[in-house]
Amino acid sequence: MTAPGIPNEYVLSTSCFGNRLTSIEDQIFAAVAMGFRRIELGLSDAPPSMDGLEDSKRETLVAISSLVAGCRDSRNGHMAALELGSLVEEERERAMSSVRRHVRLAQAWGCSTIVVRGSKVELGELAEEARRLEAKLAEPPIEDDLRAEMRAFVASVQRKGHRQIEHLCRSLHKLMGEVPEVRFAIEPGAELDDLLGLEAMGWVLDDLAGLGYWHDVGRVHLRSRLGLPEHGEWLDRFASRMLGVHLQDASEEEAEMPPGLGEVDFQLLAGYVPRDAERVLELDPRHGRAEILASIQFLVDHGF
Repeated sequence: MTAPGIPNEYVLSTSCFGNRLTSIEDQIFAAVAMGFRRIELGLSDAPPSMDGLEDSKRETLVAISSLVAGCRDSRNGHMAALELGSLVEEERERAMSSVRRHVRLAQAWGCSTIVVRGSKVELGELAEEARRLEAKLAEPPIEDDLRAEMRAFVASVQRKGHRQIEHLCRSLHKLMGEVPEVRFAIEPGAELDDLLGLEAMGWVLDDLAGLGYWHDVGRVHLRSRLGLPEHGEWLDRFASRMLGVHLQDASEEEAEMPPGLGEVDFQLLAGYVPRDAERVLELDPRHGRAEILASIQFLVDHGF
């Protein structure tokens, strides 16, 4: 039975804390108090102060298992790592510089796995069409003809975004060659106009033999509700390359929910996730300690 302070085998994303705890030191001690012995440095709108990291790691023996690359590009406000496939060379270089900085920090902190989330398409007409479709989604129910329109649009994004996908592969190839001791994993994005649909993810992984796959339960579930590929399709193709999974539940309109409160079939997922993959709990910060502990118990009960 999982209880406060009893060690568990899961990883807690620091994104779960939001702005409740403003220093990584406090976040580490809070994670250890809930039984976690490993954390992921996740993305947050209010990044914590990293002061005290080494001391708290030494005192608690907590390990940093993974780091999600991402910080805002001061020039356009976008997440810099999303621009690794940009059609603009200057933006690609800024994105690579951002990821390199995260790699250096990760190595200094004893972390050897970097998660890179999907890149958005830059073609203006596709972004405009995505917003039009999203407006339709805001008026349920979602009918079959709209789901068919979504599938056609995503196929168009992957086809027309092929140059960006090639740039993304080149950027990742260069980064991986610079630090071969670091493991990189690519994770699909959440937006309709994200480059990395199911087919495009396959192209990237086929092109880069050393690249890992990172599954995001909530994002894939939200996309599947729109008629896009479901968990089984992603996992049939990419589970053998999986380095980790972001565990969260989701409903038709919401992700980052505590497991057990949404629609995700976790028993199905448990049959796919490799035993050596990192299992990272990633919840919306509005869910607190009680929900985190209940999530761990649910996952244990359902084969994770």
